[in-house]
Amino acid sequence: MEEEKSPLSKPKMASGKAQKELDRVEKQFDEFQENLEAMASHGFSAPKESGERQTQLSSRELAKSKDIYLKPNKVIPDGQKFNEKFRDEWNYQKEYVHFIAENKELIGEAIEIWSHPFGGVGAEFWIVPTNKAVWGPRYLADQIQRKSYHRFKMDNTTTNIEYGHQIYGNIAVDSTIQRLDAFPVSERKSMFSASSRF
Repeated sequence: MEEEKSPLSKPKMASGKAQKELDRVEKQFDEFQENLEAMASHGFSAPKESGERQTQLSSRELAKSKDIYLKPNKVIPDGQKFNEKFRDEWNYQKEYVHFIAENKELIGEAIEIWSHPFGGVGAEFWIVPTNKAVWGPRYLADQIQRKSYHRFKMDNTTTNIEYGHQIYGNIAVDSTIQRLDAFPVSERKSMFSASSRF
């Protein structure tokens, strides 16, 4: 009786030398995959690039400015029932806080962002003006604050020479870049959740 092969099964090579080479390459690929997974699961320890705040409002400017209260531009119900175990957390997260949002990559552009903080409350589309003091829910400010990405770099060093093959470079995290950011208007006490950097 012949054994059925799956379409993704490992091919068998006719010569022993080719089979050894295939096994060696597969082992290297598995090690590379494990390194990437380890980096992803443990978080990246890259330094965060420090950028200056775009908005520096004085207390006089804040007093003169109009209060801008944000509302979602679009709400799409998710069809789920709200889990009442999270009612206290939801009440805390939906409190309006006074913050300034900044778009670090498209300076001055409004931030268009979707949020869906809890099942049962629906997905919300927000257009947040930047570089102005606004009032919005805490979960929106926290979500804006979490928008960063990691810049990777490849070292240009030879890491392995075997069987006439040279493998160049290692992937490493170079830095963490804040794409969007949100700051509380009042520096006296934090209005954001405990998970934030305030």
